[in-house]
Amino acid sequence: MTLDLHGSSAVVTGASSGIGAVVAARLAARGADLVLVARRTDRLEELAARLRAEHGVEADVVPADLRTSDGVTAVVKAARAATKPVGTLVNNAGFGTHGALLEEDPERIEDEVALNVAALTDLTRALLPDLVAHGSGAVVNVASTAAFQPVPRMAVYGATKAYVLSFTEALSVELRGTGVHAITLCPGATRTEFFDVVGTEDAAVGRFQTPEQVADTLFRALDRRRPPATVVSGRANALAGAVVGALPRRLVLAAAARLTAG
Repeated sequence: MTLDLHGSSAVVTGASSGIGAVVAARLAARGADLVLVARRTDRLEELAARLRAEHGVEADVVPADLRTSDGVTAVVKAARAATKPVGTLVNNAGFGTHGALLEEDPERIEDEVALNVAALTDLTRALLPDLVAHGSGAVVNVASTAAFQPVPRMAVYGATKAYVLSFTEALSVELRGTGVHAITLCPGATRTEFFDVVGTEDAAVGRFQTPEQVADTLFRALDRRRPPATVVSGRANALAGAVVGALPRRLVLAAAARLTAG
């Protein structure tokens, strides 16, 4: 079954590059109008123009800082002003930091939690009634393979993604019978600007994937009659996630510490 999104809009945060931009293009190819959200207006405008030309969809650009309540409010307002009802929400915006917590910038940590946790939660809660009223669609929350275990030297990032995983899986149960699905997308190391922001590739574990491969994983899940609550991109990543769940916690923590030592 191929998901047809004609007649609905999709909100994509972190849409200016990487996974967000590729997912937005796939949604447009399926007929969804778009509400594209990021801080970099020039990149959003360029993407919106391309998707309008290639797929004949409407694409609204919302430059917003989701670390702030004003930014979240602007996205909700734009989503509800779209011509077609919201049928898909992709919470992709987020970033990571690397280093011992004692050495981290407190303001940077605050921003990380605000974007990775608070904005994702607030946008989901705000737009969920619209999705349920539409009667079909999905909330896609982008987590990470870091969600499956503590990550020393990325303690805050790993914890925020563990939150996303737990939150979304719980939501998937609450939404049964509504026609709306909640899916946690867990990529591993991906060739995006993520590690440029982190400042090092020491945090990367395993073979890098492309954003296109991650999007393939997501849309295979979305095309299922009953999408799973969590999908992991890459067979090796999925296997590692399953193994982590079966091992004693102290062994998992020791292994994670070695892998992220840098």
